[in-house]
Amino acid sequence: MELQPRIHNELVRLEPLKAQDFESLFAVASDPLVWEQHPSKERYKREVFEKFFKGAIESGGAFQVFDHTNGELIGSSRYYDFDAAKRVVCIGYTFIARSRWGGEFNRALKTLMLDHAFQFVDRVIFHVGVDNRRSRKAMEKIGGVYIGEEPVAYVGEPSRPNAVFKIDSADWANRSLD
Repeated sequence: MELQPRIHNELVRLEPLKAQDFESLFAVASDPLVWEQHPSKERYKREVFEKFFKGAIESGGAFQVFDHTNGELIGSSRYYDFDAAKRVVCIGYTFIARSRWGGEFNRALKTLMLDHAFQFVDRVIFHVGVDNRRSRKAMEKIGGVYIGEEPVAYVGEPSRPNAVFKIDSADWANRSLD
């Protein structure tokens, strides 16, 4: 599975995240309200975001997310924990600028990433902060099935409980597109 393809749809374009992209991505991430419901509420601070960004680069699966209609950088997401033998990958560490909340951008981003992943895996896992109501609701809207909780350690931060959602390729292929 190629973990950093250059892919796009009508709303979003994904480009591999590179070390030189720090300042432009931090400009999007420096809004405290982006992290309001996230387990790492201080990620808007440069020193905290630096650790997040370092983990993103080291993951080998991180993206810059652009608004495909105008080229504006609007956030980031990544593939991680790819297991070819089990045919599973995780999608997460996603954040999107508030200017794109409440519309179709998150769905377009996850759809693009899921469509790519399901060419290679049978299951995609998502970890969402247990108290992140906004992201949990978004997961349900795209067909994520809650399967429990597990601790997840973020780079440079302590382990925290996360709600775990799954989407299987068969369910994705048979989903309603309304």
